[in-house]
Amino acid sequence: MTVTAARYLYLTRHGEALPDESGLTEAGRRQAELLGKRLHEVPLTAIHHGPLNRAEQTARIIGDQLDGVPLQCSEAAGDYVPYLPTREELPPEAADAWIEFLDQLTAEEREQGPGLAPAALARFTGPVSGDVPRHELLVTHNFLVGWLVRAALGAPNWRWLGINHANAALTVIRYAPDRPPAMLLFNDTGHLPVELRWTGFPQELHV
Repeated sequence: MTVTAARYLYLTRHGEALPDESGLTEAGRRQAELLGKRLHEVPLTAIHHGPLNRAEQTARIIGDQLDGVPLQCSEAAGDYVPYLPTREELPPEAADAWIEFLDQLTAEEREQGPGLAPAALARFTGPVSGDVPRHELLVTHNFLVGWLVRAALGAPNWRWLGINHANAALTVIRYAPDRPPAMLLFNDTGHLPVELRWTGFPQELHV
């Protein structure tokens, strides 16, 4: 009989990016530093990050606040559309707006998803082998955070749409053996001062 233990997945969106998304703003670097300080006492075994500069830079700044936690780059942690819904899947009142939004995305963003989204679920979710709980940090992008949250909640595939995550906020999901996933924390910005919260959100969603 295979023994499994709980996985604790710490999810964050990269820090605030420059307008051309080539790296982080000064605010984004500060966000990453403060998140690293918050995670200092967590027994993380790895920091996974996507290949884009804004995610890698965030991961490295976080890692600088920790004690030798290895960084691991993963294509599955990148920025892509995890699932393209049909109009029929979407709520009628939102279908036009969401279809218009999806049509604006690049061909590369749309084409990567069918292979990478299932790989992300396989790589980063579920209990782990052995009898020792594992704590891992995933530094990624808004779309993948939404995809993993909707999977944890058992929501339909299209429901990654409409789940937004602030830059350097913290979400924690526990995957325990013989239990459904548990959302322990979602989009928490308690480690950030007021002026560094809500970046990455459209203005109409600030509350």
